[in-house]
Amino acid sequence: MNSREIIDNLIRGKKADRVGLYDNPWPETVEKWEKEGHIKEGVTKEFGFDKLNVGGWFQNLPLLGGELIEETDEWRVTENGAGASFKYWKNKSGTPEHIGFKMSSREIWDRDYRHHLLEVDRNRIDFDWTNSSLKYARDNDLWAFYGHMFIWETMRSSLGDVCMYETLILDPDWIHDYNRVYTDFYKNHFKLIIEECGKPDGIWLYEDLGYNQGLFCSPNTLRELFLPYFKEIVDFFHDEYDLPVVLHSCGNITAALPMIVEAGFDALNPMEAKAGCDIFAFAEQYGDKLAFVGGLDARILESGDRDLIKTEVIKIVEGMKERGARYIFGSDHSLSPLVKYEDFVYAIEVYKEHMMY
Repeated sequence: MNSREIIDNLIRGKKADRVGLYDNPWPETVEKWEKEGHIKEGVTKEFGFDKLNVGGWFQNLPLLGGELIEETDEWRVTENGAGASFKYWKNKSGTPEHIGFKMSSREIWDRDYRHHLLEVDRNRIDFDWTNSSLKYARDNDLWAFYGHMFIWETMRSSLGDVCMYETLILDPDWIHDYNRVYTDFYKNHFKLIIEECGKPDGIWLYEDLGYNQGLFCSPNTLRELFLPYFKEIVDFFHDEYDLPVVLHSCGNITAALPMIVEAGFDALNPMEAKAGCDIFAFAEQYGDKLAFVGGLDARILESGDRDLIKTEVIKIVEGMKERGARYIFGSDHSLSPLVKYEDFVYAIEVYKEHMMY
């Protein structure tokens, strides 16, 4: 079986020859490894990953473009298309510092932003990049996916955490209106990409619902205000295009697992161990409903301890196999510059020794 067939079978609940392989090094990690002379043709080919992100990242905020507010050699402050200002560090990835948010009431949403999201806009989409990336995946028998954030992450980047969490309680009708508008927006723009560039093998939605202590809101609030739209977008991809949908959510999302299953997601990533996710418990309880991508504590790879790396890679790969889980091996978040190239290569070598079902 080739990579495309293996991942498709794992995510769709069919038999596969082996455990899959996929990870996501930070941009500065890739840059570091390139400077060291290790990576010549991209990480997917370098490490033999089975999957490739080939598009879907259309501009999703009401206004196109952004405004540079302030800049130094170390950072820049920009205002995005939802009127939110963030401070980004130039030499490291990660969550930016939140500076300010203009979308602080429903009146402002209605007056300044909502109407920009009601029509399909071709200018939001990079068709050329999507076409070339999908062709590369097809030529190399990779499982190709379109990715994007969805309503939770879009809302956080528009309202900001304080306004958003207050509004969940004080004005749920605004939350429903926001999610209604954006669900239609995402469906319409994904439809345009698929119609013009072709159908991928799956969809990957990025919604960080938790942090290291649990969910950002109660399961009941998540269920009431977000579940209907999660289910609608998943049903859209299932029913219209027969595409499986992977949910990426950082943090401890244990309390959200019933809702994630109810929404119909086909796979889960990354099961952040350092936030308290127990991938074995997830597999035992939901292995008949979900495939699992990731789960290896990235700090193990950062340690450089080869004995520890070997022990933990074997533990997670064999442990998932023993539980009959449909598993794609990778880290529980992404690979920081603290991970040495040689140590990650070693982890993959150990995985390959144990990857066959």
